[in-house]
Amino acid sequence: MKDGKWLVVTTAYREHHRRSTRLRGYDYSQSGAYFVTVCVQNRQSVFGKVTNGRMMLSGAGRMVEEEWLKTPAVRPQVQLDEFVVMPNHFHGIIMIRNESGTVGATRRVAPTGPTAGSLGAMMAQFKSIATKRMRALGHSSFAWQRNYYEHIVRDEDSLNCIREYILTNPLRWDLDRENPERKDDDDFDRWLASFATRPKGVYGRSAPIRT
Repeated sequence: MKDGKWLVVTTAYREHHRRSTRLRGYDYSQSGAYFVTVCVQNRQSVFGKVTNGRMMLSGAGRMVEEEWLKTPAVRPQVQLDEFVVMPNHFHGIIMIRNESGTVGATRRVAPTGPTAGSLGAMMAQFKSIATKRMRALGHSSFAWQRNYYEHIVRDEDSLNCIREYILTNPLRWDLDRENPERKDDDDFDRWLASFATRPKGVYGRSAPIRT
């Protein structure tokens, strides 16, 4: 945010956001803050509905919230920041503490799958457990989209901007790219897309990750 307005950068965010390649060689088990998004397959609204700018969670939505809040208990190196469960997707900021690593470190060889303790492993476990519980609740055909999306948070300004987006997400549901009845573009999408054109290691990067 700047002067009360989202920073606007004209970029083809929709096309970039759907790519299926991760950051080559980036070590997702290293210390750092990550903005993550997971979406329900076919954008089905099963987690509740937005009413007058407020997210009203269904039983399924409360279950997803509950599972996310369990993450630090299962993985002590993780700290949760702001998050929101929306009708058909979830946004959250997750912080990984690893005293042996530095933010933005790279491996000599890119991993072929989620490494134990990495962001990918955490998200895969979260999605798997939530799926099992969803089906136990009677949503037998429930599934997440195959990918999850992550953005590496590099500075405090970016962190605060993302926090504000998460907190105001229900108010901006009409502009949400996951809303089947979306009325207009959201400036936040264009702001986030600007990182795709910046040199790696400057501020951050967003990319879909397979789980």
